[in-house]
Amino acid sequence: MDLVESLQIFRRVAELASFTQAAERLGLPKASVSSAVQQLENQLGTRLLHRTTRRVQLTQDGQVFYERCQDVLADLEEMQAMFQLGEAAYTGRLRVDMPVGVARHLVVPQLPRFLAGHPGIQLEVGSTDRRVDLVREGFDCVVRVGQLAESSLVARPLGHFRTVSVASPAYLQRYGLPRSLEDLQQHRLIGYAPLLGSKPEGFEYVDAAGQAQLIDMPLSLVVNNSEAYRSACLAGLGLIQVPDVGLREDLERGNLVEVLPQWRPEPMPVSILYANRRHLPKRVQVFMQWLAEVLQPYLLAPAA
Repeated sequence: MDLVESLQIFRRVAELASFTQAAERLGLPKASVSSAVQQLENQLGTRLLHRTTRRVQLTQDGQVFYERCQDVLADLEEMQAMFQLGEAAYTGRLRVDMPVGVARHLVVPQLPRFLAGHPGIQLEVGSTDRRVDLVREGFDCVVRVGQLAESSLVARPLGHFRTVSVASPAYLQRYGLPRSLEDLQQHRLIGYAPLLGSKPEGFEYVDAAGQAQLIDMPLSLVVNNSEAYRSACLAGLGLIQVPDVGLREDLERGNLVEVLPQWRPEPMPVSILYANRRHLPKRVQVFMQWLAEVLQPYLLAPAA
């Protein structure tokens, strides 16, 4: 096994914190993966990974080596594509992640066009409402909707999704149509909390000064994923506040009705995040550009 292949194996073990998962993702026997990492450690004269029966964790030297390994492999990929022209420059595995609604309504329906134009790219698309660990889980880039936390990742702002407050006709027939913020105390809100047990935020609106405000409301239930959030609203259990891109069909058909349009929540920022690398592989660059073009018609305004 050559050095480059050993580095690729080590990178995947470090990202997944598991020899078994790395072997499955790479399509190799677990023994080969373990042997490759052990050979690296012997050549370097240091332990790169702490191994226990339950988990695999980078040592201090392993963390330093992993960061250099990322740069070396990125440089090699860039070198291999330097003199390739046209479609030959866009080959290899590309792993991306995005929220469920963005994948389902905006990106996946457009993917046949991208894949037809770039047949050499092996695309893996994750769609989940949890915030994946881009580096540890081996993603090349991710789409994030909402405010970003501080991190070492590079963020490419794209713009904002318009956010609306909606309810089902059955709910409005039972509770009436709220016409003012004061009316909300007689209504029910469906709470959204990525981690069950945490307190959901209240009803959000932007005041006359352009500042976001929250109103506490009675909760009918709390959910932790976007599909359950929408389904609970369709079932008439309360109000929800979401980007309208995933609800346009429901709104057009009358399955859901926007309420208090004069008191909409703040628009939600949309960004693409990727690892801080000096040379981003061309396949990642071309996908991110295509992704920005796909999302642009649904954004209120491009980022400054």
